[in-house]
Amino acid sequence: MSDHPPSRWRSVSLVLLFLKAVAKYSQTITTTLTSLLWHNAYASRTTPPLTMPPPAPDFSAPPPKLVLDEFIAKALTSTPPDLHPFFEAFNSLYTRKLWHQLTLKLFEFFDHPLSKPCRVVVFQQFVRDFEPKLNQQKLVELGSRVSKEITRTKKDMDAAWKTLDQLEGVDNAVNASYYRVAADYYKAKAEYGPYYKHSLLYLACVDVGTDLTAEERLLRAHDLGISAFLGESIYNFGELLMHPILDALDNTQYDWIKKLLFTFNEGNIGKFEALAPLFPQEPILEQNYPFLRQKICLMALIESVFKRSANDRTMTFQTIAEETRLATDEVEHLIMKALSLKLIRGTLDQVDEKAHITWVQPRVLSRGHIGELAGRLDVWIERLGQVEERIAPQVSGTA
Repeated sequence: MSDHPPSRWRSVSLVLLFLKAVAKYSQTITTTLTSLLWHNAYASRTTPPLTMPPPAPDFSAPPPKLVLDEFIAKALTSTPPDLHPFFEAFNSLYTRKLWHQLTLKLFEFFDHPLSKPCRVVVFQQFVRDFEPKLNQQKLVELGSRVSKEITRTKKDMDAAWKTLDQLEGVDNAVNASYYRVAADYYKAKAEYGPYYKHSLLYLACVDVGTDLTAEERLLRAHDLGISAFLGESIYNFGELLMHPILDALDNTQYDWIKKLLFTFNEGNIGKFEALAPLFPQEPILEQNYPFLRQKICLMALIESVFKRSANDRTMTFQTIAEETRLATDEVEHLIMKALSLKLIRGTLDQVDEKAHITWVQPRVLSRGHIGELAGRLDVWIERLGQVEERIAPQVSGTA
């Protein structure tokens, strides 16, 4: 074993998981971030601890549902015997609701050298279930320790993707397994754009109605909505809005998130302001209100340009201010932001206070957009007919 560095063994261990999945093909793959971390937890005991600044806060999603017996059983079969007394104590203290004693035992566990590889699992799958019952300062201390371990998974994911990319005829279930692990990783890191991308790829590989439980559909739809709002590069919600996963939000406490998604896609600032009082239900949205306000203004600008014909895309600052409900002196900054994000292309005339837009980011069309394009096509056909009528006599004369 000394001929191979621990980092290689971590990568090989994950690759083997996927190769086994390829061999089974027709079986449903149930690999998740949890099983990934349990699997890799003790393949690299001698690896020096990695350190990094704590990641950004996780999505303010409901904690995962804990099935205590399953969690403890999996821990006892996946960790060294030296850690077994801790999990047995966790089981007893949790059952008796002795939260203070459980907190102390968790700190003992996190101080144990062998606990480093599985701290993320214990925190995410166990501690988060009862986090409201803990002293919040102690909870932050635990979370800070966990944050140092999260980055370990990235190398394993990269190794797995490299192997999958070289295989032909890989079953969708195998791809789904990878994308689900990747999405869970980016969720833990609060990297909204990558989470949004990999989560949609995961959903493209499964049957949402049969492969996911109602609870899983609700959580996935919730997290996709949050990531769409907070993703710095996400300004087109069309793919998500057409996905059946959003139906999971209907008639739930999160149904307003679905309405907000459609509001952003429409660039409707009035509806945005009407829904803003609900943001305290999702603290992370309330904390990022200035960003969301700027984003809805950008979406309003995009929508305004998109609705205009190609020969009517020179807009005054005053018109843009009215469309986005901004002060006129803030319009120039908004346009420059849209240009820097490559949402639009064009030029600014600061003297005349006009913007000439030559291109707008392609969009996944809603039925409303398709109807608008059909209307434009009708106008174009009508004008073409008028041109034909004017030149018909001249063509006849020359013939």
